[in-house]
Amino acid sequence: MPEDAHRATAAALLPLVGGAPNVTSVAHCMTRLRLGIRDRSLVRDENLKALPAVMGVVEDGSTYQIVLGPGAVARVAPAFETLLAQTRAAEPETAKATATATATAQPPAPADAVPAGTAHPATPAPSTSAEQLAAQGATLKARQKARNTTPVKLFLRRVANIFVPLIPALIGCGIVAGINGLLTNLGWLPSVVPALTAIASGFMSLIAVFVGYHTAKEFGGTPVLGGAVAAVIVFPGVTHITAFGRHLSPGQGGVLGALAAALLAVQVEKHCRRRIPEALDVLLTPTLTVLITGLVTLFGLMYVAGEAATAFGSFATWLLAHGGAAAGFLLGGLFLPLVMLGLHQALIPLHTTLIQQQGYTVLLPILAMAGAGQVGAALAVYVRLPRNRSVRTTIKSALPAGFLGVGEPLIYGVSLPLGRPFVTACLGGAFGGGFIGLFHQLGDTVGATAIGPSGWALFPLVQGNHGIVTTLAVYAMGLAVGYLTGFLATYFFGFSKQMRTDLNAPPHTPHTQATTETPEAPAPAETAETATATHAAPPSVARAPAGSQGAA
Repeated sequence: MPEDAHRATAAALLPLVGGAPNVTSVAHCMTRLRLGIRDRSLVRDENLKALPAVMGVVEDGSTYQIVLGPGAVARVAPAFETLLAQTRAAEPETAKATATATATAQPPAPADAVPAGTAHPATPAPSTSAEQLAAQGATLKARQKARNTTPVKLFLRRVANIFVPLIPALIGCGIVAGINGLLTNLGWLPSVVPALTAIASGFMSLIAVFVGYHTAKEFGGTPVLGGAVAAVIVFPGVTHITAFGRHLSPGQGGVLGALAAALLAVQVEKHCRRRIPEALDVLLTPTLTVLITGLVTLFGLMYVAGEAATAFGSFATWLLAHGGAAAGFLLGGLFLPLVMLGLHQALIPLHTTLIQQQGYTVLLPILAMAGAGQVGAALAVYVRLPRNRSVRTTIKSALPAGFLGVGEPLIYGVSLPLGRPFVTACLGGAFGGGFIGLFHQLGDTVGATAIGPSGWALFPLVQGNHGIVTTLAVYAMGLAVGYLTGFLATYFFGFSKQMRTDLNAPPHTPHTQATTETPEAPAPAETAETATATHAAPPSVARAPAGSQGAA
């Protein structure tokens, strides 16, 4: 996409989220633009979903997330921030007036738009369309949102937000590590290998500092103080310190220790600011924060976090070595519900810990099989609904991103609102994960040197305990198993006879009118609700990609 198109996308997004005064923060991860919103009522969801560049929207805790896809979001986000700054600097009063006017203005409805849950006043609605599936997903989202505000879930989301800014560096260094390993195994360019080792390992050796910085930032402390106390963990001189009868080692405790240290620093800093006079605050608060937290980290947190990290790494290795197929089946099958809840990124500290210890995380390739099951299920929906052009258009638009591991459009726009295909997609992920786990149990370990990508995008990061060809082949076969199982399970069990009749009903027929206006037939929304009771509904719903509206 040209740079002008990215700026155009940013310009289209800003008024639809309530204007510059309504945006309190801007960040992005691999696929999503994450915005802090002051007044949620000013956000025009349906208009956002109708933008060609937008794959979906996710309301996750304190952030409003717009799914733009990999690559695109990294270019739209800076353009959005620049536009935001320019708007605030040039026309602060005008921007405020625009935001206020948006609260009362009703966005003009397209001529062919059909409000969710109502029939068109002029013509009867055709078979269930992508727009109707999105409306059903919105209902599920509203129900789940009320259940997702527990303290534990909110805390896990904030922990996930700490690691999101680190993902680009993890990916870049992970790919460099993979290239370096390949050159080492082949014996090529021996003079370059040390340089690549330094490039790949430099960030990982100091990742605790970055984790501490972003932890303090996320939880309301001074970021640099969080980084300062976390830096104690990686300082080489800790080898001279004894805690619990043992000498400490640099990096002991890793990201878990850094996370704990920075969280403690935030609490110490807030406590000091409440009690220290303003005249002394600039001197005493940072000093006491670093001193108290540093001592607790050295003589407690590093040891405890180190033991916890070692125990987790040992458990993950033991679990896959002894129960590989069963463990992989369970992990692969349960990952999509975690994605629905937006909690999948809470696993990032665990992945990072494994990468620090073993050089790769053995969990990520297994969890990536959930995306394969989702793609297989979407393909089966496409085949089973030959007359539903709207849903088929959505699937065609979202499949390329699905193959690259971006599952939100397919999940929120297709499988979850339909209900049964979401369950069968989980089954595809379970069998793919079980396949990878079985090979791990047989001695062929498949891991990833970084976190973030999934699907085909994970191939450059795949690494294992055997040759790269064997490792890549196992991962590719796992994807194939996920695709095939998700497809077959959805094709044969993803629809009841009545669902197929309703979803394939030709347009402008009396049967379609009856299906739209009467609740007697088991509609997809009921099935989705049943699946939600078992697997949890999403905190979001995706639009039908541009071009699918009115296509049915």
